[in-house]
Amino acid sequence: MKRIIQTLVLIVLPLGVQAELDIFACEPEWAALANEIGGTEVNTYSATTALQDPHYIQARPSLIARVRNADLVICSGAQLEIGWLPALLRKANNRDVLPGTNGYLEASAHVLRLDATGDVDRSKGDIHPQGNPHIQTDPHNIAAVASALHRQLALLDPENAATYESGFVDFSERWKKAISGWEERAAVLRGTRVITHHKSWVYLEQWLGLEELANLEAVPGLPPTAAHLSRLTSRFSDGGADVIIYSPYQDSKAAEWLSTRTAITAVVLPLTVGGTDRATDLFSLFDDIIDRLLGATGNE
Repeated sequence: MKRIIQTLVLIVLPLGVQAELDIFACEPEWAALANEIGGTEVNTYSATTALQDPHYIQARPSLIARVRNADLVICSGAQLEIGWLPALLRKANNRDVLPGTNGYLEASAHVLRLDATGDVDRSKGDIHPQGNPHIQTDPHNIAAVASALHRQLALLDPENAATYESGFVDFSERWKKAISGWEERAAVLRGTRVITHHKSWVYLEQWLGLEELANLEAVPGLPPTAAHLSRLTSRFSDGGADVIIYSPYQDSKAAEWLSTRTAITAVVLPLTVGGTDRATDLFSLFDDIIDRLLGATGNE
């Protein structure tokens, strides 16, 4: 009898513990957001890290297995993952997480996308006709996605809807307060003239009032060329810009090369959670971005 009871306990306990949704996030920011809202009711996995370019990921067997077992797939969208996500979804054969189902959430569909274009010529580099997909650099966009995400979680797991609502309300209150603090501290940055490695920062620039003057990449997504860097050196030899911005996964050599020849400060900014030692969650991500910009522009 004792052995039977022990067996029943072993069977029943895991069922009580595993009340979580498996969430496959294409990027770290969405995994972090799901954790903020879902807490212990969600199990998150990010397909990419902050040290990888999310445009270029291989549809590895391990990722296929993750998608096959996922309850929700959340990605930036706007064709950021066009080179690998369709293959993952096809090979995973999980109809519950295909676009158009409750198991799929395209984050950028819930914000106003910038830089939409009718140009679909891929020979010109990383062209995104639906708009720039790097929406996570504006915290107001994070708030909009959080609203959509908590509703999606409740649809998938109605028994824990109250938990997701509570998590969303708690996150939103803390996030709103944090945004107010960031905007107050960053007010001095308005009008700062920037050169960026890639057009990853248009939402940050709109939020903080930065002015983008040029990109290190002559063609979006392709490494900076010597000829293009030479032209930038001539253009900015007497100043005209305040800071050069690049991301952790981008080679720093081009930014440092231009910085050395123009005396324009180069700074690496975390594009997502995990991009720097300090950026361990969504809140510290923006803390670090603001502090690094303030330091680079002499406004510490």
